[in-house]
Amino acid sequence: MGLKVYLSGEIHTDWRKEIMDGAKGLDVTFSAPVTNHAASDDCGVAIMGAEPDKFWHDRKGASLNAMRTRKGIMDADIVVVRFGDKYKQWNAAFDAGFAAALSKSLIVMHGPDHQHPLKEVDAAALAVCEQPEQVVRMLRYILDGAL
Repeated sequence: MGLKVYLSGEIHTDWRKEIMDGAKGLDVTFSAPVTNHAASDDCGVAIMGAEPDKFWHDRKGASLNAMRTRKGIMDADIVVVRFGDKYKQWNAAFDAGFAAALSKSLIVMHGPDHQHPLKEVDAAALAVCEQPEQVVRMLRYILDGAL
């Protein structure tokens, strides 16, 4: 029984790598959004042509990234959404809501300072944790029943 796991959310720390490294040896396939910030911001204009108006520049990139994200979430068995400390991750909140609407198993990861502002997001999740290691332990338990 393999798992497909989509890793969504903040891109400014190496939490994805920690989870993928910790899950080595488990039957897990990971996918994620493009985490190169410049490539993610500029993908639309790089592919569909330049835009003089920043709104349309951003809209092209956001639309293309949304297609990639929707595909990743729809294909996933489990969606992990991380909310970091530094930036507002509006896209992560959307991803969590989209995953919940699709009845995907949702794990939300954030620090204690986000507990109150994310209470509704947390309520939609099947698990809430703070550390990548906890996600790895959950995956191991789901796959093997091992603590």
